[in-house]
Amino acid sequence: MSVVHPAALIELKRDGIPLEPAELQAFLEAFMRGDVADYQMSAMLMAIFYRGLSPAELQTMTRCIIDSGQRLDFSAGSVPAVDKHSTGGVGDKVSLVLAPLLAEFGLRVPMMSGRGLGHSGGTLDKLESIPGFRTNIDLDEFRAIVAELGCAMIGQTEQITPLDGRLYALRDVTATVQSIPLISASIVSKKVAEGIGSLVLDVKVGRGAFIKDLAEARKLAETMVALAESLGLRTSALLTAMDEPLGCMVGNALEVREAVECLRGGGPDDFRDVTLELCIEAVMNSDETADAAKVRSTLEGLLASGAALDRLARLIERQGGDPRVIEDFDLLPSAPVVRPFFAPRTGYVAAFDAREVGMAAVQLGAGRMAVGDSVDPGVGFDVRCRVGERVERGEILAHIHARDDASAAQAAERLEAALELSESPTEAMPLVLEQVRTQSRP
Repeated sequence: MSVVHPAALIELKRDGIPLEPAELQAFLEAFMRGDVADYQMSAMLMAIFYRGLSPAELQTMTRCIIDSGQRLDFSAGSVPAVDKHSTGGVGDKVSLVLAPLLAEFGLRVPMMSGRGLGHSGGTLDKLESIPGFRTNIDLDEFRAIVAELGCAMIGQTEQITPLDGRLYALRDVTATVQSIPLISASIVSKKVAEGIGSLVLDVKVGRGAFIKDLAEARKLAETMVALAESLGLRTSALLTAMDEPLGCMVGNALEVREAVECLRGGGPDDFRDVTLELCIEAVMNSDETADAAKVRSTLEGLLASGAALDRLARLIERQGGDPRVIEDFDLLPSAPVVRPFFAPRTGYVAAFDAREVGMAAVQLGAGRMAVGDSVDPGVGFDVRCRVGERVERGEILAHIHARDDASAAQAAERLEAALELSESPTEAMPLVLEQVRTQSRP
């Protein structure tokens, strides 16, 4: 065991001098043992925040995070294992459709997801709005469900990448969350540890994303793709718009309803289109000989036939939930107060700020501002306007689902602040802004 001198390594990083892989590995392993204190690790994180990491340092850090816990392996057999990761947004319920749809297509999707924090929703909160649905499943059962149904959706476990959990706890309280190398190491390490063969990244851009700038989002996507590929994980990224909420529904049980509608072959066009693009990308990553047009046609057929919806129903039942919610939305949690939100004047929708809509949902109780906060699964919004559309004064632009009249009134005020109307039409941002792929992918 090599002797670690934390202050000396922090000083090197502070001064912009790259650490040798062995030095960084020794530092991180010492932190896991308790030989490097939290305050020293915090200082190193701040040095990384300002100085960044070289490709070699980034790969070393990511490997250390992977090696800090168990590593799953879904490589056995002929069926490729794939996953998707989103950097988070408002109304982003893509995973609820993507996992059963890709499983029905013939892939395996062992998905580990997170909870919402701040204005951004979380897949686990949406799943747990389904009565009885269990996300705290042990790894053996996780493997068994994937083998049986082709997909499973669970929460992060302390057995996988425990170093990442400890690092994030420090980043969260030291203003070092928004660091491209640290974000990349965190995301990629967890996906490599899942034991999948390929990954598609959904990097959100815009008002409701944590990265507002396209160039910065591109840099994050390129960093993650290069890092994952260097670790043997076939990866590509789509940069997708998050200026306005995705789809109509914002709020956990409401988003489950919209996901079911999509799996029935309906649902809002933007939600359906982004989901299909990500599914196609996942298939193409797992099989470079696949034809994108044929893949799209097959996926659309699985939605139209209800086959993918049946897969979701079986998954819900297998993970302890009530599959009857597929046919009866009244079995999902609901809010006792539903109030319309009206257009304050006539004009064209220039913006409906996704971040503000997300924060309004948090204020209703649909999300959390701190990790331990509870979530109200029934509250949220049903948004009925899109950027570029003309609206008339008094027209219903959304329905507010609230616990009481007072919170509904507060939400209406926030929605009005999020809404921008103009005298002339505004062109909405394209749904898919860019693709980031390796040179081997067309």
